[in-house]
Amino acid sequence: MIEKQSSRPAVLIARAIFPETVEKLSAHFDVTANQANENWSKEEFARRLKGKQGALTTGGQRINAALLQACPGLKICANMSVGYNNFDLDAMTAAGVLGTNAPDVLTETTADGGFALLMAAARRVTEGERYLRAGRWKEWAYDMLVGQDVYGSTLGIFGMGRIGQAIARRGERGFGMKVIYHNRTRLLPSKELAAGHARYVGKEELLKTADHVMVVVPYAPEAKHMIGATELALMKPTATLVNIGRGGVVDDAALAEALQAGRIAAAGLDVYEGEPRVNPALLECTNIVMTPHIASASWPTRLAMANLAADNLIGYLTEGKALTPLNRLASK
Repeated sequence: MIEKQSSRPAVLIARAIFPETVEKLSAHFDVTANQANENWSKEEFARRLKGKQGALTTGGQRINAALLQACPGLKICANMSVGYNNFDLDAMTAAGVLGTNAPDVLTETTADGGFALLMAAARRVTEGERYLRAGRWKEWAYDMLVGQDVYGSTLGIFGMGRIGQAIARRGERGFGMKVIYHNRTRLLPSKELAAGHARYVGKEELLKTADHVMVVVPYAPEAKHMIGATELALMKPTATLVNIGRGGVVDDAALAEALQAGRIAAAGLDVYEGEPRVNPALLECTNIVMTPHIASASWPTRLAMANLAADNLIGYLTEGKALTPLNRLASK
């Protein structure tokens, strides 16, 4: 634990981050940094947050009405992630606490991660590695670990924000894929053109048509189990499903059942319901590639995420201006 006392605003860093980011914040604030990377309980997090004006959070710390009531001096929580479903923004706004996230800086890296999962799942890469490591590769066979083509296939994307559009560009320009998408609102024609000549379709058409379905939807109560048993039943038996959005958007239990029954060919997951816990039924599936929420995990990107969170804290606590605010506070 790193603690420095001064008369400056006090900031809590909830999990271990880059030392240079700690130093950057320490130039402006009295910083308490959890460089031991202890996974605090919600009670311990609330205890350590008391008396602080700012917090750098990583998505695992829940900011809700009860916490805000216990920490009346809090002014800003800066998430080191693009997602912010750990923030109760209504409660934060009511308490006069700003929330910020870290968009843009992770777009291309996360799109790379999503495409890596798509390729690995469709071409059965991890299955092949397990097969080889187990000493089962003895001879050639025409049907040994045969997967599905990516080049020239149809890519269906749920969620056409920055990351979804970056995935679409990779699919169309790099792999000659036909891109279809479904979103809450349709993109402008110029953005559709830039995003791999993407074509807007209804949810059901996307599920029935796509060879590979990519989910890039942020979590919200209305998005819970957006892809469930009914939706999985609409997909081709040769199709691949990839989720790099948020856990809970896909019904993990229904997905495990569909994979085990062969109703879809394969899946790639980076996010899960109730993570870091993973549904045991998914672990029993052989036709799935799973990573532990690391789609944005490159050194340059993670540093950029940490520094953007730090810049939000510095800007707001020193000048009253944040770079990427999520909620609007009443003027004081």
